[in-house]
Amino acid sequence: MKAPRPQPGLPTRQQVLDFIAQAEEVVGKREIAKHFSLKGTEKIQLKALLKDMAEEGLIDGKRTAYHAMGGVPKVTVLRVVEIDEGEAIAIPDSWEADSGTPPARLRLVEQRGRGPARRGPSAPTGALKVGDRVLARTEETGTGWIAHPMKKLPARAEQTMGVIEADGAGKLWLAPIDKRVRHAAPIADAGGAEAGQLVLAEPAGRSHRAGVKVTAVLGDPLAPKAFSLIAIHKHGIPFGFAPEAVAEAELAAKLPLDTAREDLTHLPIVAIDPVDARDHDDAIWAEPDGAGGWRAVVAIADVSFYVRPGGALDRAARLRGNSVYFPDRVVPMLPEVLSADVCSLKAGAPRAALACHMAFDGHGKMTSWRFTRATVRIAEVIAYEEAQRRIDAGTAEPHLAHLWEAWSALGKAREARDPLDLDLPERQVKLDDQGRIASIALRERLDAHRVVEDFMIAANVAAAKALEAKAAPVVYRVHEPPSREKLVALKDYLATFERKLALGQVITPGLFNRMLKGVADEAEKALIMEAVLRSQTQAYYGPRNAGHFGLALGSYAHFTSPIRRYSDLLVHRALVDAYGLEQPAPRADLPATSGLAPRDRADLARICDAISGTERRAMEAERETLDRYVAAWLASRVGEVFECRITGVQRFGLFATIIGLGGDGLVPVSVLGWERFHHDEKAHALEGEESGTRFALGDRLPLRLAEANPLTGALKFEPEDGPGGRIESRGAPLPLKKRGAHLAGRRGRPANIRHQGRGRR
Repeated sequence: MKAPRPQPGLPTRQQVLDFIAQAEEVVGKREIAKHFSLKGTEKIQLKALLKDMAEEGLIDGKRTAYHAMGGVPKVTVLRVVEIDEGEAIAIPDSWEADSGTPPARLRLVEQRGRGPARRGPSAPTGALKVGDRVLARTEETGTGWIAHPMKKLPARAEQTMGVIEADGAGKLWLAPIDKRVRHAAPIADAGGAEAGQLVLAEPAGRSHRAGVKVTAVLGDPLAPKAFSLIAIHKHGIPFGFAPEAVAEAELAAKLPLDTAREDLTHLPIVAIDPVDARDHDDAIWAEPDGAGGWRAVVAIADVSFYVRPGGALDRAARLRGNSVYFPDRVVPMLPEVLSADVCSLKAGAPRAALACHMAFDGHGKMTSWRFTRATVRIAEVIAYEEAQRRIDAGTAEPHLAHLWEAWSALGKAREARDPLDLDLPERQVKLDDQGRIASIALRERLDAHRVVEDFMIAANVAAAKALEAKAAPVVYRVHEPPSREKLVALKDYLATFERKLALGQVITPGLFNRMLKGVADEAEKALIMEAVLRSQTQAYYGPRNAGHFGLALGSYAHFTSPIRRYSDLLVHRALVDAYGLEQPAPRADLPATSGLAPRDRADLARICDAISGTERRAMEAERETLDRYVAAWLASRVGEVFECRITGVQRFGLFATIIGLGGDGLVPVSVLGWERFHHDEKAHALEGEESGTRFALGDRLPLRLAEANPLTGALKFEPEDGPGGRIESRGAPLPLKKRGAHLAGRRGRPANIRHQGRGRR
């Protein structure tokens, strides 16, 4: 119920309190002034009134949001203090000691059936962990206070990671490792830490002038494995396992394989993986069916047999959501006794698998599928490069040659559906035995990668359709079509190339593919490809099917990586239930069922929100760590000139990446020359006001590396001849009539659409 519209004039104290109590949203001075129709000097009087009310203890003393003392505001910021069996417990984020007694704790509960359904990564809580802050709507019930999360908020700057530095006078400062934070903070209490050490610190007082105090010393910031350690701490990635989870994993690892499993040990199934793979959770086999088609088996580690719902091991896996892969280490979703041993499909050893049997016709159309719990014995674990070498040399064994032949049939089906085909290079960091960087390059894309990927996609589709056939719960991998807003922006950008995008037509991946195939000039094609990539939405997990736009598939789930993705484990459990594949644990000290727990069925949407959040957390941590490795690799090459491509355009400068390496850095507009540059937001370009010099998204140009900071991962570039020097752009020039537009905008980042079989499609 909203407060009645008041009469004009300054409100009374009681009227302000009534409005704050009855408001449905966060209340600040602006909202109060608007509600009471205050103008001019009345706003000044309101400011004084609110100050007096705060001093009298009637309201809190914040300037941006107010609530009545002695209770919990209807909309407020909460801080998570505990995760109890997946349920977040929170307290008010800011509650002064003299502000009355806060409720003991509030349970964060998702509201169902109110308002439009939440979609994808915009879900309010994401993956909550202790310390997270959430904007929530509170409610007092007969059993205590609960809160309905509305939005997950950025972390407070209470814990800062940085490196201690000493100035000429011997005073210590904390240099942050986050490249978005530009200023060092004075250290009030070093806690025994020394200059040069990586530390965690928190504010020493209420004012920023009080400086910070060191709370933990993490060691040498440039030591081996330090870059991944920075990411782990910064993003709050769970690192160690509780003793009870490890104990349960060790018990589960001793479970004998049930003789009721289908025996597939006679099939020459192979696992094709990166040469440095830490685990092997999938393997494939195919042979001709004698009628022009193919029979195939995709065998996936049967993690659900070992990790059962409700136990300490399951809670630990759900908290992580996925494994996180760094160049120097992996933070596994499961203890290593499972992830790197018992569940890993190693050559020559009998392993528990969930097998997806598929049949394809000569055109790659799937004609049948079935799922069984099986025992497999992997014939060989082959690196992508070695498998490709054998195929190219004509020395591949029959079972390996059959995989390539079956893949050619799958390729026909892939061409028919025409999924989005964008060139997305992946950086690879190689380390030596001491953990030092040996090389950094873009990972080569082979047919061997595509073979495995297409078989994994087929198995993922089969899993989704199998569960749909039984009306069973499905954790879908959803990639929605581009929003109209992004399509309009893409249309405006394409118009600068005198190319058209009709928004009235059905937007399909094939439409973008045909658009790119029609561009002959490689520089212009790179520009358009970058724009198409930025128009895509981010993929996520959810119980409601909205299709996978990028793969051009109507139903898609993740089934093929249960060692490292909790989503796949949930799909396995659903298949166990739907197709009667249960195998109770023969030990009384382990959870009996390996299917979906009733609580998980009822709460699948919240679990999907959580694991979508942990995936985004892992992606950010992995990307930032790669940036730090690249900056460390380049630190000794400051002053060299590199061939670069523009990957982003802002009013304050250009973002560029080194071609063939992937190091991303800033070219400040101040180093581009003496003239003023206009920002053309629609064309993603900067243009010189007098010379007409133009820098656009995708342009190639030589740049000198001016700075490389391994701690933040930040790079800075300048013209080859130094600041103010001439840069010769090698991009495609745009029509003169399109030059000179001046709009302000925001830099976008490529969307996360690479979510296929082995990766994150």
